[in-house]
Amino acid sequence: MKKTILTFGSILLAIICVNAQSDTTKPAAAANTTTYTTYIDGYYRSDFAGLQSNNKTSFTNSNNSFQLGMASFKVDQTLGKFAGTVDLGYGKRADEFSYNDRGLATSVKQAYVSYAPNSVIKFTVGKWATHIGYELLDAYSNRNYSMSYGFSYGPFFHTGLRADIALGGKSAFMIGLAEPTDYTSSKVEAKMIIAQFSTGTKDDKLKGFLNYQGGKDKTQFDLVLNGVVTSQFGINYDGTVCNLAGTSWTSNALYLNYDPSAKVGFALRSEYFNDANGAAGVGSSIFQNTLSVNFHLNKFTIIPELRLDNAADKIFVNGTNVKSTGSGNFLIAAVYKF
Repeated sequence: MKKTILTFGSILLAIICVNAQSDTTKPAAAANTTTYTTYIDGYYRSDFAGLQSNNKTSFTNSNNSFQLGMASFKVDQTLGKFAGTVDLGYGKRADEFSYNDRGLATSVKQAYVSYAPNSVIKFTVGKWATHIGYELLDAYSNRNYSMSYGFSYGPFFHTGLRADIALGGKSAFMIGLAEPTDYTSSKVEAKMIIAQFSTGTKDDKLKGFLNYQGGKDKTQFDLVLNGVVTSQFGINYDGTVCNLAGTSWTSNALYLNYDPSAKVGFALRSEYFNDANGAAGVGSSIFQNTLSVNFHLNKFTIIPELRLDNAADKIFVNGTNVKSTGSGNFLIAAVYKF
């Protein structure tokens, strides 16, 4: 099976020579285009107990220090029916995203090529950010700067090939075959099947994404709903269940976004993460609430954020170095998108 993936990929690469958690099917562009996306983000985080170890989610594993999140450069090019993307990053986010890679390979967030023979189907081969979940790797794509437990313990990316199929109207289907989750390459013969069904209303005020990955000793189902209530208020939901060799963890997250003006936005994330069986390595259930404010100043976005986590078990530590069920922190982040 691995030889099949490599052979198919080689054919596409020879023809062309060049992400997610969103709707994966897009019609082939008629014109040749090249677009560049560049951004940089950084943050300062202060744990209320003064401990770095209280952080149990991705990308903000620090305390009382200024940190570079990531400097990112992305190129998307379309040449008729062919398209390619190279997405590079440097910093903690890129390192943790490609945690199974080493050296320069950790800087390659995404690298894939696509061929769309018509507006109905598109084939993609390479490495791309996962379709599972509501949150995304790039800081500018999220309203909250810190990440949810569902994102942190779910898949980050896939390497393989997939087919995106338009079903008519707002509906689409994706099916693919990939290496084990979060591996750019692997000697393991067993592969992962990935899939997504997406649909929405005609006015795009309600969208739904049913996501899946499955392979030996691992299956995950995920449902994302995006709702637009008014031009200023939106509700989003992400629910997922992941089974690992007979044990499982679940996450249910609700996102409330309110934008009273183009300059200011509020985002509240409430998540219930259940890992009582220790499938994800946390070993408890956690209810976390994160309130973020987005101040938009031209190309700058400033994000002050307050986060409170409360667990069923004493998995955190308080300021007197005593085990506790609760944890809190404040951070302020800056994102500049060129």
